[in-house]
Amino acid sequence: MIGRTTIVALALLGAFASACGPRVELKQALQVTDVSSGWFDAGIQNGKNKLVPSVTFKLKKNPGVSLSSVSLNLAFMFVGSTDHIDDVYVQSVDFQGDETKPVTVRTQWGYTGDPPQTRLEMLQNSHFQDMEVQIFGKQSSSQWIELQRVPIARQLLTQ
Repeated sequence: MIGRTTIVALALLGAFASACGPRVELKQALQVTDVSSGWFDAGIQNGKNKLVPSVTFKLKKNPGVSLSSVSLNLAFMFVGSTDHIDDVYVQSVDFQGDETKPVTVRTQWGYTGDPPQTRLEMLQNSHFQDMEVQIFGKQSSSQWIELQRVPIARQLLTQ
């Protein structure tokens, strides 16, 4: 005879297993699409012009992939370096059908320049260093998987 505790434990285990659903291999199941990047004009902060790296993209899942959302972590770094200048965590990006709405991510870190130096002059400064961003994704408690590495274009973004 099965005890009441065993029945409750089996019911909870079944509910937990069905809630988790099958794991999806994100690297094979998703593509990063409609990518654009540049340096967003963050305005004047502490009396200085500020530009911050920005990337916008969509995630598209392959047909038949059962996935309602993913978490993202974006690591911004100088080209040729492995040190992260800034990381931005996005807790949940929901899919609408087979793709997400555009996701825009900007850092708090950025270049500053004293006026009258224009923002375009900042991008052309000899001390300006190019950056790139690694886009990592994960589903529930899985490990972070690098989905794509994107160079930050030397273009000024105002929106």
